[in-house]
Amino acid sequence: MLIGVPKEIKNHEYRVGMAPASVREAIKHGHEVMVEAGAGEGIGVGDDVYAALGARIAGSAADIFASAELIVKVKEPQAVERAMLREGQVLFTYLHLAPDPEQTRELVDSGAVCVAYETVTSPYGGLPLLAPMSKVAGRMAIQAGAYNLEHPHGGLGVLLGGVPGVDPAKVVVLGAGVVGTHATHIAVGMGADVWVIDRSPEAIEAHWKQFGRGTNTVFSTEDAVERHVLEADLVIGGVLIPGAEAPKLVTAEMVRNMKPGSVIVDVAIDQGGCCETSKPTTHADPTYIVDDVVHYCVANMPGGVPRTSTYALNNVTLPHVIALANKGYRKALMEDQWLRAGLNVHRGKVTQREVARDLDYDYHPPEEVLRHD
Repeated sequence: MLIGVPKEIKNHEYRVGMAPASVREAIKHGHEVMVEAGAGEGIGVGDDVYAALGARIAGSAADIFASAELIVKVKEPQAVERAMLREGQVLFTYLHLAPDPEQTRELVDSGAVCVAYETVTSPYGGLPLLAPMSKVAGRMAIQAGAYNLEHPHGGLGVLLGGVPGVDPAKVVVLGAGVVGTHATHIAVGMGADVWVIDRSPEAIEAHWKQFGRGTNTVFSTEDAVERHVLEADLVIGGVLIPGAEAPKLVTAEMVRNMKPGSVIVDVAIDQGGCCETSKPTTHADPTYIVDDVVHYCVANMPGGVPRTSTYALNNVTLPHVIALANKGYRKALMEDQWLRAGLNVHRGKVTQREVARDLDYDYHPPEEVLRHD
């Protein structure tokens, strides 16, 4: 199979779909790999490295989209990329369709087969292809929050960990999942006063077992969210409903009543954000202010540390890339129910239940469309 790896073009996105080791592995399995010139620059890998492994270097993304059978990316295809997709071509990348009706419509119209990293599941539970980036984003969220709490950056001028004799900042983490756990890990390490809110008793129990008395755990109710958000210096939004748009836990009214200079880092922005006042931002212009509250809503946070992120992502995506290439997408998806859960769009039909519900499409079960493929 011919596998194509275009250069990422989203604002300040420096990751690459396949690192050199992944390309080498695919070639070892008998496949051809075409990498767009400059695709690896963001992780410090030149075209010569890919070429030495046997990859073909393409002069443009158009060359890749015109010939590759399987496209491996990191971020959702931008409009110019969606226009190049062909019927039956397989796209394997993050999509986050529920809050993005325009992308969904254009993927449906393309006739392509679109498998989303973020909805691939595992026999052990969780979302294994989303988890590495959630770990990175959770850790980065505290760094971003601490930076923006500094007065020159719009914050109220609080040091996250305080100093002896001065209270640390209160950090409220919404969601005790992967993002929340890794945000907590860094916040505790920096000496913050950490409060974690979740609606799952099991998640709260697991969090307490991991961090003990180093954090405070709260069962999520509207009252609890409001009370702690209004007291917070920094709020981390880490809630996720797989495939669906994120619930709006922080209302605009809450934001109006937060401390002036407090900070919201909405990691859930890829799925629409968990704050009513959140809107996607970029690494080039990462923050904006609403009612004197700093909002950091970068939609591709892990792209800011592309070396770490690319290799962490490739560790979990490579086996699926090889399976799709070795077996062809239909056989690979039919034989692996966990990978099949990643099928979001198939030849003009929406095959992910939450996306279909949120965007008002007819839902077509993946097994059904694959059987009649």
